[in-house]
Amino acid sequence: MTSIPDVVSWVCLICGSIFCIIGAMGLLRMPDFWTRTHAAGITDTMGAGLILVGLMFQAGFSLVGVKLVMILAFLYLAGPTAGHALYRAAHGYGVPMGDSTVGISPSGGDENDSH
Repeated sequence: MTSIPDVVSWVCLICGSIFCIIGAMGLLRMPDFWTRTHAAGITDTMGAGLILVGLMFQAGFSLVGVKLVMILAFLYLAGPTAGHALYRAAHGYGVPMGDSTVGISPSGGDENDSH
């Protein structure tokens, strides 16, 4: 008979793995830099976060669990910050959006606006 923490652990591990696989497919299928980095950022934060939570349930209350909490805290702080720095640098450098990407133009209006 399995305990509840084991079931929760495996659910988190499987969901995190599926999230990472979907994010990897997104990296391959997305048309331009902006959508690829979005897929990578979401995968980094959510997929790896769920995997670490699943490992924390496996480790229990131990030194390994504390280390996993510290890794998770670093991941949740550093991942979005690094992604934001990458996006700002690419925007400053003038990396163009793909033809099929809908977004905000540098002038502040919608790119598809006909006004």
